[in-house]
Amino acid sequence: MNSLPTFETTAATSAVPTAALRPKITGRNVNVYYGEKHAIKDVNVDIPERSVMAFIGPSGCGKSTFLRCINRMNDTISVCRVTGDIRIDEKDIYDRSLDVVQLRARVGMVFQKPNPFPKSIYENVAYGPRIHGLVKSKAELDEIVETALKKASLWNEAKDRLNESGTGLSGGQQQRLCIARAIAVSPEVILMDEPCSALDPIATAKIEELIDELKQNFTIVIVTHSMQQAARVSQRTAFFHLGILVEEGTTDQIFTNPVDTRTRDYITGRFG
Repeated sequence: MNSLPTFETTAATSAVPTAALRPKITGRNVNVYYGEKHAIKDVNVDIPERSVMAFIGPSGCGKSTFLRCINRMNDTISVCRVTGDIRIDEKDIYDRSLDVVQLRARVGMVFQKPNPFPKSIYENVAYGPRIHGLVKSKAELDEIVETALKKASLWNEAKDRLNESGTGLSGGQQQRLCIARAIAVSPEVILMDEPCSALDPIATAKIEELIDELKQNFTIVIVTHSMQQAARVSQRTAFFHLGILVEEGTTDQIFTNPVDTRTRDYITGRFG
């Protein structure tokens, strides 16, 4: 049997006793269908609050599809149907009475490629608080923008350029701007769908440092193709394969002592 490769884990992966944390998000018997295709099959998972959970697995395994269930992004796909039960703070997010706009304010999303609005850096961050009616004055908005940019580790680089276009920033800065935009509306959960795949190693390292800081205040779920990244930033890891959540546990356990042979085969590079 192939021996497991060594993945460098940081203090971040083991410092938080996630088993002791209450679940922020729970999924029970979650199934997703695209027309006749059964894309997600009976997924059950608990995601602890104020921690980082990584979803890993080969391309097309369902990890991004499940991620998009958490803020109901799949609602925008006409042929997509979701069944089962997903709750945030024990409240059913697929309840018909739930305001999806408010849900997406509580559950921010950062995409694979940086996608700043074609507006100024300031307006990128101010947009969400403004449309959600979170501010009553320009001074309040200024404070929210500054706080969000500081939390996204972008304030020092952007404070003298707030009126310049966000699209003029570097790729890594643009992604941090998108993170600032997401946290400006004070979400409780941040979903990240391969947030570093379009970035160079230096920009990736900055995003990973940022994720480690943000978990103090937010529940973060990250989809990543990089097992090294999952090992560095997450406290828990879930391995998806062919639409099935094969195994979930502490990141250290998944990478050093996986229970399922499919997890071991993926981590050792036998498939993927």
